[in-house]
Amino acid sequence: MATKKKTKKSKLQLVKGMKDILPDEQKYWDLIRDKVDNFAHNYGFSRIDTPIVESTNLFKRSVGEDTDIVSKEMFSFETPGKDKVSLRPEGTAGVVRSYIEHGMLNMPQPVKLFYMGPNFRYDKPQAGRYRQFWQFGFESIGDDDPVIDAQLIIISYQILRELGLDIEIQINSIGDAECRPQYIKAIKQYYQTNKNDLCSECSKRLLKNPLRLLDCKVKGCNELAESAPQMVDYLDDDCKNHFMSVLEYLDELDVKYNLNHRIVRGLDYYSKTAWEIIETDESGKLHALGGGGRYDELVHTLGGRPTPAVGFAIGIERVIIKMQEKKVEVSKRKGYDIFIAQLGIEARKKALKLFEDLRGAGFNVVESMSKKGLKDQLDIANKKGTLFTLILGQKEIADETILLRDMDSGVQEVVNFNKIASELVKRLKKIEEKNLKAGK
Repeated sequence: MATKKKTKKSKLQLVKGMKDILPDEQKYWDLIRDKVDNFAHNYGFSRIDTPIVESTNLFKRSVGEDTDIVSKEMFSFETPGKDKVSLRPEGTAGVVRSYIEHGMLNMPQPVKLFYMGPNFRYDKPQAGRYRQFWQFGFESIGDDDPVIDAQLIIISYQILRELGLDIEIQINSIGDAECRPQYIKAIKQYYQTNKNDLCSECSKRLLKNPLRLLDCKVKGCNELAESAPQMVDYLDDDCKNHFMSVLEYLDELDVKYNLNHRIVRGLDYYSKTAWEIIETDESGKLHALGGGGRYDELVHTLGGRPTPAVGFAIGIERVIIKMQEKKVEVSKRKGYDIFIAQLGIEARKKALKLFEDLRGAGFNVVESMSKKGLKDQLDIANKKGTLFTLILGQKEIADETILLRDMDSGVQEVVNFNKIASELVKRLKKIEEKNLKAGK
């Protein structure tokens, strides 16, 4: 009888361009989440979470059909119901769609929103750039005052400064629908005389999206862009006054910024103020960590009434890489105060109930119920940095007591089981008072 050959199962791995966020990295993510939450609270921004999947037309109409994002990088597909949808490549379009759909224009303006979540672009994977990448962003919709632009720039600047990064803002004005056409005409004329020196991508951009010519990193195109006409020379009085006001606010707060006529951003919906947050490495190479700008036409483009708006987004993976390179010290979350150890089936049952009671009462408590030996459990308690371990065995159940072990001194005391909560409060308070006196 012939034996069946066992087929070797292929090893399952990450999809190319994706990334696991492992436990050791979570301290960076926790710090960034906390920092963003604090800034949002202080500046009066409310959290919004929009779906990862949106109508493909949303991004075609907002980001622009001729942008690289829409034409090359979106993950798009058709649902079983024949709807054409895409994984979101950026966050602003979904926020604006939600603003319109839920009638937020009837709320006090500006409506200030922030978010944090994954986006998706089919781009070439490299350090700090993944096909699923996380961003946090802030959006202020409903006010065109330049102080709002300045506040958003300050928030983007200060968050990264407080995360330990030395950054600067590179800023420009790209005008609006009134004055930008004259600038685009000048750009086209300039590049038309140099079109033989353009890369293949920029030859296409010259016809479809000429502002993106300023953003090309290919050496020849990069050199051409340095001498290209500058938008600031084509701004009308309204755009010029708006831009000067933004810069004056930044000067008042000593924000480190640099005027850069090549900052145009890669999305069609931007107007007036545009900025990028730049970190410079030891070799002098510039790294963009995020960026933002005003988008006064987007709400109208997506079906709402004309409504001014401004916002920014920052790439979390890129920020973490820079924090790691600069060896920014990041503390892990506060350790646990109490570990519950148990010996025997009956003790484990009672320990489960005790754990839930203490956790529900607000104690910072941890356990390892699957472990049976006391030594193993005490080892875990030490690794978790707990202050006290509560030990419950058959004798303690019979006596209605529990052993309270001080993990620092190793001293154990018998405590009445029904009084353990009040005893823990008393001891933890003593430790807190001692730490305060020591300045910890």
